[in-house]
Amino acid sequence: MGMSVTIDRAAAQDAEQILKLQYLCYQSEAALYGDYTIDPLTQSLEGLRAEMEGTTVLVARLGGEVVGSVRGSVDADGTACIGRLIVHPRMQRHGLGGRLLAAIEERLAAERDAARYRLFTGHRSMGNLRLYRRLGYAPVSTEEVSRQLSLVTMEKEIARDRDLAASA
Repeated sequence: MGMSVTIDRAAAQDAEQILKLQYLCYQSEAALYGDYTIDPLTQSLEGLRAEMEGTTVLVARLGGEVVGSVRGSVDADGTACIGRLIVHPRMQRHGLGGRLLAAIEERLAAERDAARYRLFTGHRSMGNLRLYRRLGYAPVSTEEVSRQLSLVTMEKEIARDRDLAASA
């Protein structure tokens, strides 16, 4: 009998596992853009711990192992900024990324009164772009960061109960 993956709020003691997983997961992004100095690969454990204090961080666990994570915060205008969605390579392509994204969206809407979701990914990250589009995100802007990298910002409005009632 196999174990199932659970998603819950990250605890302080998860920071080291999250950072190791982040480093593993962003290797392919670094290779894709030829840049191993990207923020997810240079973040320190202390930096991650500080970030965890001010954001909502979720983890996906398989038994005691962290196999996925995502972070989010909501700014003053109600925009939920979602980032660092990671899934262990052996767990990818089984819907876990979508489950993590849905879980962080739900938490940010319920606990922090988010009005819309925003995330970004690199222009060559086709798997990420496909996932986000499939989950309702639409590109709103593209910013050239370097000759190798442009960041695509994507957003999704939150469907509120009153919006659903008005359209019925």
